[in-house]
Amino acid sequence: MPDSLSDKSPWTILDTTIPYDNPWIQIQHNEVLTPSGSSGIYGVVHFKNYAIGILPLDQDLNTYLVGQYRFPLKQYSWEIPAGGCPTGTDALATAKRELKEEVGLTAKKWTPLMTMHLSNCVADEVSHIFIAQDLTEGESEPEDTEELVIKKVPFQKAYEMVLNGEITDSISVGAILKAKVLLDKEAEGRGRGA
Repeated sequence: MPDSLSDKSPWTILDTTIPYDNPWIQIQHNEVLTPSGSSGIYGVVHFKNYAIGILPLDQDLNTYLVGQYRFPLKQYSWEIPAGGCPTGTDALATAKRELKEEVGLTAKKWTPLMTMHLSNCVADEVSHIFIAQDLTEGESEPEDTEELVIKKVPFQKAYEMVLNGEITDSISVGAILKAKVLLDKEAEGRGRGA
């Protein structure tokens, strides 16, 4: 494999300082030598949690979206249910908890959908996304920092919301687009088998 495709870093870190640190993120300031050998800096946001996303799908191919105001963007956002999973803990257990907390759903069937790097030029955040099926409705239990609106929509409507820019959250976009491809392949396979 050519060096440009290997995991060996072409960057040399000369010094790292931590100008900011809280329970969720850490900001790292790196003095570096760039791949060309010139001096430079590189800031990295280190995430202390995995991002967990859940795409619930009921038997009629409806899904559930969560609406909430996103402080960094200063705007409202429609998203699939999601939350944080402390590094080193079980992603699926967190997904089950988040689905119950945010939407009031439990699921009997869980399928890993994808893993994403959410902003890999400045952050090391990783997301694990699941499809949840065979759903049972119950009461949601949001955290005190969450003011959520829940909307049940046909999956096709959620897909259209991605296409027209109503859903812009990267975890939600990735999950919905990949699920659409998989659902279309599954429907095509059933059509050929009929």
